[in-house]
Amino acid sequence: MSSRRMTTIAGSLVTAAFSTVMIFPVTASADEGPASSKGGKAVDEAPAGVELTTTLPETISVDNSSQKTDLTATVKNDGSKDSGKIRLLVVGFDGMTVKNVQGCSPIEEKDLPEGSNSGFACPIDNLAAGKSKSYAVDATFDLKKAGKICLPVQTSDGKKTFWQQGPVPFGTTNPSPNAPATPLLLGTDNKPVAPGGDELPKTGVGRDLLPLGAAGASLMAAGVAGLWWSQRRPRRTTC
Repeated sequence: MSSRRMTTIAGSLVTAAFSTVMIFPVTASADEGPASSKGGKAVDEAPAGVELTTTLPETISVDNSSQKTDLTATVKNDGSKDSGKIRLLVVGFDGMTVKNVQGCSPIEEKDLPEGSNSGFACPIDNLAAGKSKSYAVDATFDLKKAGKICLPVQTSDGKKTFWQQGPVPFGTTNPSPNAPATPLLLGTDNKPVAPGGDELPKTGVGRDLLPLGAAGASLMAAGVAGLWWSQRRPRRTTC
């Protein structure tokens, strides 16, 4: 075989190998869209000159095999004065479980809001006027369920809640169980994927097969989750 022919074959093999690497599916991590304060509202009045809000990405991506996802939670002070000591909570509901928030501490199970499954507290010594602070959030999302996240911004002792985003859903109305990953949109109720593939979970009598605790948790998260916060500390938050 001539050296020219051997060089041509070798070049083709290198090109093919390179192409294979380029199209190999990547394990899903957050494919975040623009940040949004959708689902946010002021609760207790903040100190004069302090204006606290939060944002979440418009889009995240869930790995269909591992159920893993990640996102960025951001707290901002759009006011003209420093915030002083505050804290951000990152709380998961239903199909969305918060596994870790960088630089934050897990909330003990007994202190979690009613209906939630996980949460982390992020203490902030001070957030200067016009500044923001972002946190990397690792989570899982069970695509067979709806999933929500909640971001309250509170005083350091939790007695007042200045701002709360959520519980706001991530979800899709067009699930893709056979794809490597499923993109989810902020503020969209999830259309769950049934264990069998494309069928939706049955409603009615079939729901009696669910464990009582699971069914109760789903109902509580739909609108009664605020009871925990209001009973422990008046006007704390409705998360």
